[in-house]
Amino acid sequence: MARAAPLLAALTALLAAAAAGGDAPPGKIAVVGAGIGGSAVAHFLQQHFGPRVQIDVYEKGTVGGRLATISVNKQHYESGAASFHSLSLHMQDFVKLLGLRHRREVVGRSAIFGGEHFVLEETDWYLLNLFRLWWHYGISFLRLQMWVEEVMEKFMRIYKYQAHGYAFSGVEELLYSLGEATFVNMTQHSVAESLLQVGVTQRFIDDVVSAVLRASYGQSAAMPAFAGAMSLAGAQGSLWSVEGGNKLVCSGLLKLTKANVIHAAVTSVTLHSTEGKALYQVAYENEVGNSSDFYDIVVIATPLHVDNSSSNLTFAGFHPPIDDVQGSFQPTVVSLVHGYLNSSYFGFPDPKLFPFANILTTDFPSFFCNLDNICPVNISASFRRKQPQEAAVWRVQSPKPLFRTQLKTLFRSYYSVQIAEWQAHPLYGSRPTLPRFALHDQLFYLNALEWAASSVEVMAVAAKNVALLAYNRWYQDLDKIDQKDLMHKVKTEL
Repeated sequence: MARAAPLLAALTALLAAAAAGGDAPPGKIAVVGAGIGGSAVAHFLQQHFGPRVQIDVYEKGTVGGRLATISVNKQHYESGAASFHSLSLHMQDFVKLLGLRHRREVVGRSAIFGGEHFVLEETDWYLLNLFRLWWHYGISFLRLQMWVEEVMEKFMRIYKYQAHGYAFSGVEELLYSLGEATFVNMTQHSVAESLLQVGVTQRFIDDVVSAVLRASYGQSAAMPAFAGAMSLAGAQGSLWSVEGGNKLVCSGLLKLTKANVIHAAVTSVTLHSTEGKALYQVAYENEVGNSSDFYDIVVIATPLHVDNSSSNLTFAGFHPPIDDVQGSFQPTVVSLVHGYLNSSYFGFPDPKLFPFANILTTDFPSFFCNLDNICPVNISASFRRKQPQEAAVWRVQSPKPLFRTQLKTLFRSYYSVQIAEWQAHPLYGSRPTLPRFALHDQLFYLNALEWAASSVEVMAVAAKNVALLAYNRWYQDLDKIDQKDLMHKVKTEL
């Protein structure tokens, strides 16, 4: 009975706020998940609703989610998302807002390995790289670039729409506003199919496109064209990362927001309502035991899919019932290996002559996707990349944990191996339809957008959309939701 008293008090306070209606802001907001999506949506929600709104962020693991680091030999290295595209405008804004810095870039050459030999090698000369691409693949690389740039040019419209306060209740509505039927169709047709239609050769797809998609998604050119285009855009532009670790963006946003971080696993969200306003009871469990609290708005900022323990989260009291736990995620294993690369496996018997810091792979060998000679998250002015014959920290991305024999294939010897296993990206094709952001009046699913494309910046875009959607719905500004022909509307507003 003692536990019921604070719950009753919380419910009474929220009922009073709901009854007040009008222009009263929400009293309490819950965010489930403290990765980049959860951290960003907490920031955006406070930005729109004001600093008086209490924001509780539930996280059962560590703040940062898929932005994480691993310590190797007293240095920290990225084990999750390692870098961001120069056009990641929300992430750029976060870094400026938080006073963080871009990490100094230490350049290294890339190559694509086909199992027996390198099918493509980067040199230090830009014109020579272009000549090699043309010599091997004709103008396929130019056609790819034009295709990706057309997609990105349309996708960048989202920042203008969001700046004007527009939001979307479903992924399909968002995509249609940016690229009309073309973008929606790109979620239903493969990368290979779309590129062949614009004149890219099958050989270029097999050698180059597939290697990039394996490195970023762990999937093939059979994945949907929209997600593939976003991934290929990341491979073409200049990349950057955060000095001290990318996860600092998440912890920084939560600190700036003064969000109340609750280290607990959310088990259920139950609908209550009064005076036509929805109230949501969020039940959770931690080391202390089970408890719950009531909220005006709830944002699910963690993936809901069949092989995620977060999908143990249940929804009660909703009619019709909420059943958005669909599809599977692509498991990815990141192994940080401190050791000596076996350059002979890649056709270089003398390790001193091995010139590459980043190795992508085609479908063969199948046991690893890419291999990077990585730098720590803190780089001093005197830092230099290890020479190929020296022991270095290599990041190996693979679909499954590496066997000892596979490690011995890639490395002559090694001091340590540290592993992070992720449900990294949606397994595209495992879900029949695109999900919706709005699960109920003020219950939102931020990670819905991952089923169109999956990256840190896409999660930030989804966070801004959900914050705007919650705000527009709360104040009944329906003209700002799911509007058609937004390019014309935005131009007339300028």
